[in-house]
Amino acid sequence: MKSAAVYARFSTELQNEKSTEDQVALCRAYAARHQLNVVATFEDKARSGASVFGRDGLMQLMDAARQQRFTVVIVEALDRLSRDMEDLAGIHKRLSFQGIEIQAVHDGTADSILIGIRGLVGQMQREDGAKKVRRGMAGVIRDGRHAGGRAYGYRAIPGKAGELEIVEDEAAIVRRIFTAYARGRTPRDIAHDLNRENVRPPRGRLWNASTINGNAERGAGLIFNELYAGRIVWNKVRMVKDPDTGKRLSRPNPRDEWQSIEAPQLRIVEQSVWEQAHALKTEKSHLASHVKRRAPHLLSGLLRCGCCGSGMSVHDRDKTGKTRIRCSAVRESGSCSNRRIIYLRDIERLVLSGMAEELKDPQLIETYVRNYNSERERLAGDAVAVRARLEAKRDRIEGERQRNIDLVINYVISEEDAKQRIGELKEERLRVEAELAALEEAPVPVALHPATLDRYIITVNALAETMAGHTEAKDDRGSLVDDFRALVHSVTVHPKGPREGFEVEVKGKLAALIGGDAFPQAHRNSGSYMVAGEGLEPPTPGL
Repeated sequence: MKSAAVYARFSTELQNEKSTEDQVALCRAYAARHQLNVVATFEDKARSGASVFGRDGLMQLMDAARQQRFTVVIVEALDRLSRDMEDLAGIHKRLSFQGIEIQAVHDGTADSILIGIRGLVGQMQREDGAKKVRRGMAGVIRDGRHAGGRAYGYRAIPGKAGELEIVEDEAAIVRRIFTAYARGRTPRDIAHDLNRENVRPPRGRLWNASTINGNAERGAGLIFNELYAGRIVWNKVRMVKDPDTGKRLSRPNPRDEWQSIEAPQLRIVEQSVWEQAHALKTEKSHLASHVKRRAPHLLSGLLRCGCCGSGMSVHDRDKTGKTRIRCSAVRESGSCSNRRIIYLRDIERLVLSGMAEELKDPQLIETYVRNYNSERERLAGDAVAVRARLEAKRDRIEGERQRNIDLVINYVISEEDAKQRIGELKEERLRVEAELAALEEAPVPVALHPATLDRYIITVNALAETMAGHTEAKDDRGSLVDDFRALVHSVTVHPKGPREGFEVEVKGKLAALIGGDAFPQAHRNSGSYMVAGEGLEPPTPGL
């Protein structure tokens, strides 16, 4: 008698929970008629057949197939395995390679022709279903109802699908935002005010300028939400599934595909305020499109705040045109305590002078690599011991789980008696496997070749030669940027006490030396300089 596994799946949470039970019962009856011994059952509940991602039951089935635990897979219909042509063909190919047949109660034994036909039909039905859903949602809009998605300032009316009512507390905040924006307040300032008053945002912990500003192309953000003007708009975006990850991603639709209908009962913002705010928004957008973007400065994209880890960006320019920067989190949400505004040139001079003085010394690099290798060897030894312990634990758990399964198969104990223990062992094994997956591979020691060291010194020398020209340059483009970015991974600015200046932490790139990950980490403050490996205990300061 051939051994068989049963697989069952239903698509959405709206379907009956007993759907998989009915499928399993049907497959077991099929197995009995065809003298097949069912040794395992796999299920996926409320999982779409459009992708194999997120379907634990299917993954367990494929794992068991590789272990040759059965020779037949029974399903109610082939679309239970997948409703995607590519995925269904891939499942069939892999099971066939293991010598395992797919038998469907309604279709019989699957061959390449049947797989091709059913894969095509399944995908067409899925896509047709999606079109019907969208058609239904368009009908909801025509009826003057909301097609879904929570909007700040509203809540759904229980028992009335698609109907919304205004939440007055949130509506007052919306009116306040529009009024402030129409009067010229920037989204950043508005967000700061709301955060200081601990006003709860639509999602997340803090208000940001982007929450208010939104995105004109997508029609997202408070300023662009036409629901506040008493107009329901739908079909701004479409959802697509990434075939490599299974994740749903949104894509903006052209404006001529948007659908809208008047809903005056949902208006929150007066028309005059709405028009004033949007006129101001349009004016700003128009100006921005005609203003040439300034060239990025030397540290663009590299600066980090030492207090919160956020990026740092241009704050303003003083009367002489000198650029000043501050923490972006302060600008966007006011959530960081670092209120310091620092001249960009001061940071650049400190970083460049430190690199020119210290990083030219070959002994510094050799010392770093020696310390790096020593620490990595220690960590590698620890990792090997931990991995061995976890692998042994995983094997013990899996062995006990298989023994329990064998006892059930051989009718030594009932399935009901063993079910809980098997489930506990499975969860424990998955936890151990997650710990194993989180472990890094044993690192390879760094080999410092003289030629790579020479190349590094040449790069630093080129950097020093262009520093003088950079001091008077109107922008930071050119060879300095190329040389600098070949060496630097990030620059973190740590503010000190009032009128005590600041400290910069420079994290360089080991790739500039040997093509690996980030290397030295340097702290520069009033002439002192320290190098440390990323994630390692720092070597002796001053090397």
